[in-house]
Amino acid sequence: FCFAELHIEQGPSLESRRTPIGIVEAIAAPTRLTVEITGEYAHSGACPMHLRRDALAAAAELILAAKAAGKRLHISGIGKPAHLAGYAASLFSSTGTPAYFLHGTEAVHGSCGQLVPGDVVIFISNSGETAEMKATVSAVKNNGCAVIGVSGNASSWLAQQSEVHLLAHADAEGGPLDRAPRASILAETLVLQALSVLLQSEAKVTPQQYVKWHPGGSLGHLRENER
Repeated sequence: FCFAELHIEQGPSLESRRTPIGIVEAIAAPTRLTVEITGEYAHSGACPMHLRRDALAAAAELILAAKAAGKRLHISGIGKPAHLAGYAASLFSSTGTPAYFLHGTEAVHGSCGQLVPGDVVIFISNSGETAEMKATVSAVKNNGCAVIGVSGNASSWLAQQSEVHLLAHADAEGGPLDRAPRASILAETLVLQALSVLLQSEAKVTPQQYVKWHPGGSLGHLRENER
């Protein structure tokens, strides 16, 4: 028994191959993910910072205290989180909080030289348990730095070693094997973006200052209502 159904979506591809009908060998089905965010009530944006007691506020306060003391913020990760660390460092820097990328493995081969005691390091690791991450975080702490951990496991080694832990949990990564970092990277990105918003609010960055830092592209121009 065979069921056949014709679709026109691949029409241009079939025309380019001068083929009237194409036979597929597999179907790429969509994946649906559910993201659940938990927290205490009254911790929305309308709640003043000094009344909040969540981890994001604690992380922001730790970074702001280091900044006020002349210390710096570094962001690190290994594997896919390393790419996210580079993005986050750029995002934070462009929104009022200078940040530096710390290579997740080179850190134990000399790159910890960019750290000074009192600096803050954000380390991203979904499991919070990998051997390479443990070596780097231990080195960071041995150099006198505070650690803000971002992971999907509140009971992980990274969470226990961090002064502040930001939970970025995803039940599944998605995809055929449910292995490659997908949903976890999205969760970590959202958490770091939320932290950047808190820091930008405290920095009181004006449109004029933002354009001075970001003169290129369409974002490098003041909008009509900002002139």
